[in-house]
Amino acid sequence: MKTALITGASSGIGETFARELASRKTNLVLVARSQDKLEQLAMELATEHQVKADVIVKDLTEPAAGQAVFDRVKAQDLSIDLLINNAGFGDYGTFSDRPLSKQMAMVQLNIMVLVELTGIFLPLMQQQGNGGIINISSIAGFQPLPYMSVYAATKAFVLNFTEALWAENKNSGVNILAVCPGPTESEFFERADFPDTFAGATPGSMTKREAVVKEALKAMDKQQSTVVTGGLSNQLLVNVPRFVPRDLLVSAVEKQFNR
Repeated sequence: MKTALITGASSGIGETFARELASRKTNLVLVARSQDKLEQLAMELATEHQVKADVIVKDLTEPAAGQAVFDRVKAQDLSIDLLINNAGFGDYGTFSDRPLSKQMAMVQLNIMVLVELTGIFLPLMQQQGNGGIINISSIAGFQPLPYMSVYAATKAFVLNFTEALWAENKNSGVNILAVCPGPTESEFFERADFPDTFAGATPGSMTKREAVVKEALKAMDKQQSTVVTGGLSNQLLVNVPRFVPRDLLVSAVEKQFNR
């Protein structure tokens, strides 16, 4: 069996990746801060699908967290065939009014540990001549977002970084994919302190996590560099800004996000 390592695996898209991959008979290494949730999920999936599910409890906002995760993987003599860098969070509000410590933790989680884990596992996959890396970006990575300035910038980094690695590795046997969801059913909006009145945060406007994961795995099988999930509306959101003057674009987005 192949083995997938998933960060942010205790809830949301990460948990859904774990469930889908377990149903496809993939062994799992589940990484997150929430020990109780991880252990419960690991036990459930191991029992239901007869897969091996290991748990690594780690706060990935800590410096060198990626190396600590790898050390645990190495100590358990595990080989990772698929790395899913899913852990991340956002924050809503005027940058100067939000806690700087939260913004720095966001950069650490959304960018630093993603680069660190990719930098650790990619050379091992290249040596084997096969493997895969899925990095979770966002449709927010396609344009600046006032009131979510750091989050959108981190997702732009993830998108550009991942597409560049895809091009570098086309002949290496390692598939690398950037997944760009729109609003998705998860705890994202609550953790980001979005106002309850924000239209994008209402349940009826969100894509189901299962749909995001299935689109992502389908794109991975096709060896795509990027997939924008969530249908035509999200495709329009990421492509129309190319044809709009940037000052006009950012001003329009500011009005939309100013709640």
